[in-house]
Amino acid sequence: MKKNNKTIKRSGCPISCSLDIFGDKWSLLIIRDMMFFQKSTYGDFQKSEEKIATNILASRLQSLEENGLIERLEHPESKAKVLYKLTAKSIDLLPIIVEIHFWAEKYFDLTAEIKTMMKNAKKDKNEFVKIMMKQLKKQLQKEK
Repeated sequence: MKKNNKTIKRSGCPISCSLDIFGDKWSLLIIRDMMFFQKSTYGDFQKSEEKIATNILASRLQSLEENGLIERLEHPESKAKVLYKLTAKSIDLLPIIVEIHFWAEKYFDLTAEIKTMMKNAKKDKNEFVKIMMKQLKKQLQKEK
C-alpha cells in the first residue's frame, strides 16, 4: 500500500510490514531471478517461466525500486534499455528465499533444474547462504 511513494504500514507486525513491500509473488520472483539467474533487464524478466504480464512487471519493478529493494541504472550499451540490480536490502532476503525453497521442496514436485540449483544449499545451508551473500555483495560493490 502506497501513499506519496511511501509504504504505509498496516500494523506494527514485522510480517505484515514485510508483506506490504514484497508480499506478491511477482516481487519475490523478480528478486529470485536477479539472485539466482543474473537477470537484470526488463526483457530478461519477461522470459521467466512464470510469464509475468508487462503491466504487472513494470509496476513491480517500480515498487521494488521505490522500496529500496532494487536499483535502476542506465544500460551501458543502449539508452533504450535499463539495468536493474539488487540492493543490500534485497540481498538480505536470500536466507528467507532459501527457506521458502526448502519448504516448497517438501510439499511440491519441483523441476530437476531447481533441485540441481539448490543441491549445495541442501548439503550445507549455512555455507551456501554465506557464499551466495558474499557473491551478491561483491557484485553490489563492483557496480558502485
